[in-house]
Amino acid sequence: MIRGNVTRMLLIEDDPNDIELIQLALENYNFVHEIDIVEDGEQALEYLFGRGDDTPRRQLPRVILLDLKLPKINGIQVLEAIRRDPRTNQIVVVVMTSSAEDRDIEACYNLGVNSYIIKPFDFQQFTEIARQVGFYWMMLNQPPLK
Repeated sequence: MIRGNVTRMLLIEDDPNDIELIQLALENYNFVHEIDIVEDGEQALEYLFGRGDDTPRRQLPRVILLDLKLPKINGIQVLEAIRRDPRTNQIVVVVMTSSAEDRDIEACYNLGVNSYIIKPFDFQQFTEIARQVGFYWMMLNQPPLK
C-alpha cells in the first residue's frame, strides 16, 4: 500500500491569490483529484494529526505544498512536526514560498524537505511551476511502500 492517498494533495497556504493560482494550474489535469486547503499552521497540524488522537483524522495526502510564512504556526514548525511523526515523516513535502533567505532554505533541507521552490512573481511562471510540481510529485515520483 502506498503511503498517503495517491490522488490527494494538501495545500498549506494563507494567500488567497496563490491558492487560486495553484488550483487553476492543477484543475485541468487528472493527477490530482482532491486538493485539501488549510490556511495556517495550526489548521495544518490539526488536519494531519487530529486533536491528540493516535491516528490522523483522515487519509493522509500523497504530497504537501507548504508555504513558510503562515499565521499562528510557521511553515518550518509545521515541517518539523511532519518529519518528527512516524505517521507523516515520509510524505512528500514541497515548500513553495516567497522566501529566498538562505537560513530558510537550509533549515528546510536540514528537516528533510523534498524540494524548495521560490514562488515567481509572474502569473504564467507561477502556474506552470505549480503544474510541474504537481505532475512530478503526483505522477512520476514513486513513494515508499507503507
